Amino acid sequence: MSLNELRTELKSKANKEKAKLLQGFFKTGQGEYGEGDIFLGVVVPETRKTAIKFKDLPLNSVEELLKSKIHEERLCALLLLVHNYEQANKTDNEKTKQEIYHFYLKNTKYINNWDLVDLSCHHIIGDFLKDKDKSILYHLANSSNLWERRIAIISTAKFIQNHQFNDTIKLAEILIQDKHDLIHKAVGWMLREMGKRNNDELIKFLNKHYKSMPRTMLRYSIEKLPEKQRKQYLNGEI
Repeated sequence: MSLNELRTELKSKANKEKAKLLQGFFKTGQGEYGEGDIFLGVVVPETRKTAIKFKDLPLNSVEELLKSKIHEERLCALLLLVHNYEQANKTDNEKTKQEIYHFYLKNTKYINNWDLVDLSCHHIIGDFLKDKDKSILYHLANSSNLWERRIAIISTAKFIQNHQFNDTIKLAEILIQDKHDLIHKAVGWMLREMGKRNNDELIKFLNKHYKSMPRTMLRYSIEKLPEKQRKQYLNGEI
């Protein structure tokens, strides 16, 4: 199966009305974070089906797909990588996992919207690093690239699943002064996920930082706490 066949299949699933809605939802207007992004209007489950169908596409073709101006083509490339990484995980194929990991890091320029990050990075970057040196995440967290900073924190979702919270906490502390709302949401989300598994760690973090956290980050992080406790943090009554 070829790259052209994959593109033809995705286009056959296009929906113009859905595409118009997505253009607005993903902020593709001038000066917005997704400026210039083009949508076909293909829903994620259908994009995933196409990715799995074309899982044997060579990496050079995947790279070409990832460089596309069409959002769903980039997403398809990433979902293909996630599928192949997870298959390699099942067979303990470290060579393939490492190849996909390095390919991902080499191409972060094209992983340039929040859904592209959120549907891929923890499955690849997070999983690969869970038992390895994690210094690359700190490098990404200090990047001028918004999406690399989001990759850094969302990748820790895999660590959180394994009850490893140290890097989530450290990266959250680095990103607590970030200016972008999409980072505030991402950090708050990961803190909330940490709290689901270890409420004490979340409370410890909040008690130390809640006064300096951006409001959106705070709201996301306390979402699962009891209402009374949420109000105390929001009103500065702790």
